[in-house]
Amino acid sequence: PTPKVSLNIKVTNASHGTQNWTLRCDPAGGTHPSPGAACAVLLKAKNPFAPVPKGIMCPMIIAGSRVARVTGIYFGQRVDTTFTQGGCDLARWAKIGQIFN
Repeated sequence: PTPKVSLNIKVTNASHGTQNWTLRCDPAGGTHPSPGAACAVLLKAKNPFAPVPKGIMCPMIIAGSRVARVTGIYFGQRVDTTFTQGGCDLARWAKIGQIFN
């Protein structure tokens, strides 16, 4: 069957270099180290790729140096977004950051 989610994930970390994975969900698969667990997190999250709302106050907190670029298809919607571990992206990262491990 054709997966409902088909993503390319590129995680860059200043101290550990870059990791690239594919992740497919429903059914789970791809090169991600733990596709079943990553899909469980992703499918449980509400609007995981929604952009940061405009005009909100952002915390000046940096939780880490990793940056994740996600491209692909999520239930028929094209995804092309970047997540960082701080500032306005902190809540977005907290929601699905487990898929970047």
